[in-house]
Amino acid sequence: MNHFLRLLRYTLILPLLLVGTIQVHAQTTDQRQERMSRIENAKIAFLTDKLSLTQEQAQRFWPIYNEFTDKRKELGQRQRQLRSTNVESLNDQQIRDLIKQNVTLRQNEVNLEKEYYDKFQKVLSVRQTGQLLVAEREFTREILQKLGGGRRGGPPSPAGAAN
Repeated sequence: MNHFLRLLRYTLILPLLLVGTIQVHAQTTDQRQERMSRIENAKIAFLTDKLSLTQEQAQRFWPIYNEFTDKRKELGQRQRQLRSTNVESLNDQQIRDLIKQNVTLRQNEVNLEKEYYDKFQKVLSVRQTGQLLVAEREFTREILQKLGGGRRGGPPSPAGAAN
């Protein structure tokens, strides 16, 4: 009988623990999505202000920029996948192929930037296009500092310090 009660307890408790774990994971995912949405909204406001976009420019710029960002994210994900490959488990030819893939992805990234900076200049002035490069880096630096200390988990750099 004692064994039966223990089994019954585990049968009842285990599903409750699993449901609790799933709910925590769902909340974490929701919180992450909410945080990413807030960051994206802040980026839109930041870049719109830094570039002094008119309403007409903003309407034409943001679809192009979002397309560019999506393609850049995709390349970044592919690069991270390559970097996560355990080189120790590969033969020489596989390593050569991995290096070639990495170089190709980096070249694709440069080509993407060329393509989209040409597209941006159809909507923005040359000055605004140049300001876009600077503003993206500024925004990234500010977000990293707010999220916990800049690069590599170190303390945030002092305000105004050159990186």
